[in-house]
Amino acid sequence: MGDRWDIFCKVVDNYGDIGVAWRLARILASEHELDVRLWVDDLAALARIWPAVSDRLPSQRVAGVQVQLWSEPFPRVDSADVVIETFQCAVPQTYVESMAARPIRPSWINLDYLSAETWISGCHGLPSPHPLLPLTRYFYFPGFDPATGGLLHERGLEAQRATFLSDPRTLERYWAQYELALPARGELRVNLFCYPQAPVAELFSHWARGTTRITALMPAGAAAEHLRAALAPGSAIDGWIERGAARLKIIPFCDQTEFDRLLWACHVNFVRGEDSFVRAQWARRAFVWNIYPQGENAHWIKLHAFLDRYTAGTSPRLSGAIRHIWRAWNGLAAPGELSAAWECFAAERNALARHATRWAEELACPEDLAAGLVKFCARIGK
Repeated sequence: MGDRWDIFCKVVDNYGDIGVAWRLARILASEHELDVRLWVDDLAALARIWPAVSDRLPSQRVAGVQVQLWSEPFPRVDSADVVIETFQCAVPQTYVESMAARPIRPSWINLDYLSAETWISGCHGLPSPHPLLPLTRYFYFPGFDPATGGLLHERGLEAQRATFLSDPRTLERYWAQYELALPARGELRVNLFCYPQAPVAELFSHWARGTTRITALMPAGAAAEHLRAALAPGSAIDGWIERGAARLKIIPFCDQTEFDRLLWACHVNFVRGEDSFVRAQWARRAFVWNIYPQGENAHWIKLHAFLDRYTAGTSPRLSGAIRHIWRAWNGLAAPGELSAAWECFAAERNALARHATRWAEELACPEDLAAGLVKFCARIGK
């Protein structure tokens, strides 16, 4: 295996796919000292999660990664030693021909979507010969057990989290940027990162009628605009929406580093897509996943597969609380069930925190997805 890696990404799920591709590129460059080039068709999406990227420069070097605009027609370039196509994005045909022309064929990987479905481990690592060219592509599946590719996890992530949470002054400065003091006794701080179809207005209205003080922070975007139009039309984008016991502030969209801090600081995290879904698990906090909708409701199968794995070994009460809120949040419960689902979930706050910590410890292993990918490519490249 050589040191030059090309990663291809087409932005489909807003920030989930580019979030994974960018995080992988950064880890490979910084922790494995590889020469990484990231081809992405939407620089603006990447710039939102990493502001050092310019959406006007078709070629730029950022965080040790060469970032290239993936445009059509695709330029004729020499292929890398390792080629990663993320989420079945299909490497351009001219590039595939360049791969086939090399005297030593590159390692070609299709990095697929994360899923807890049982068939994943059986398909992980399988080869798929090209029908016409002397090339073989290998399927690499992220997952939640050793028989899969694992999850992306930077070295020192736990230490960073512990340092952040253990310093009161750091936490004071963190909350001050949102015009907040440290959480009061009994107050819940909630991160709301979801798709526009999530029932945010219904949940916020329920919080408003309750007795628990709830402060929610919602990154700017389509879902936040949808909520503001429903609850406070005409209000300033940076203002607070307050109703009864609940208040919510729409905050600037976070880059990947800042989003980790948001996940660590909040008591409950509502997340969406794939990248933030994984980061919520490393945050060791109670969380609710808004899964990306797919045709024929295929996403519900993935949702239940993860729930089965995530709640395995928990008490019926805790398992039921998690399943109820996740199903209601993703449109799988009867109308009006969200309020009851939240109350069951909130009542298990302490148990949820303990479970989230145990889960993260079970997932942690010496070899994350990037390290495993490096070893796998070295093996198939011999």
